[in-house]
Parts: sequence; C-alpha cells; structure tokens
Amino acid sequence: MKVLLDANALMMPAQFRIDIFDELHMLLGSFEPVVLSGVVMELTGLSRAKGRDGGAARYGLSLAAKCTIIESGDLQSGSVDEQVIEYAVRNTCMVVTNDRHIRDELFTRGIGVISMRNQKKLELLQR
Repeated sequence: MKVLLDANALMMPAQFRIDIFDELHMLLGSFEPVVLSGVVMELTGLSRAKGRDGGAARYGLSLAAKCTIIESGDLQSGSVDEQVIEYAVRNTCMVVTNDRHIRDELFTRGIGVISMRNQKKLELLQR
C-alpha cells in the first residue's frame, strides 16, 4: 500500500520525537512511503532557515531520501498541497499530514488520512 507523506509529516519526527516509519508500520503493517518531488523542493526551501523549522526540514529531507520520490511535474495542480491532494485521489493512497486543509479536502473525497494524535503517535482518520 502506498502512503503519501507531505512536508509537515516529514518534519514531525524532528519536531515531536516521533518515529513516523515505526508508527506507520504499527498502523498499517507493510507500506510503501512515497513523497512528491514538490514536497522535496518545499523542504529544501524550508531547510535554508535557521532554528527549529530549518533543522526539522533538513531532517525531513533525510527521511524523504528513504521514500520513493514521485515526480510531481505531471500533476495539473499548482500548489504543493493541491498536488498532494491530486496525487492521493488519482492513486487512492492514504496521506500522512497534520494540515487541516489537506485533511478536510481528502475527507470530502473519501481518502484516508493519517495524522498525529496528542503529539505522540499517529492515528488513522476516516470520515
């Protein structure tokens, strides 16, 4: 099963000391983590910042390197968030995100979302 991770999902481990891959394994069993190239570009931009967010983005880039990178150039949507939604809908894959806008949009389209609960663990959400 493919599981799409967005930028804030990849930053969660550094920000909240959560092992995202172990958590996903406990929730789903086997899975294939995928990341859009637009998400990698977003993290690259964020990684130039100093402080906690820059460090979290740099760590997120190291996690993205362990995932299958999908070229997002063939997606019609403009923003990275829209590309995440479009890819998830096209490929009916779950998405790991804490972004409320992405989560709500995916819910309306019947796509499962995995989000952080109590800043400690991941939780599968579906509406």
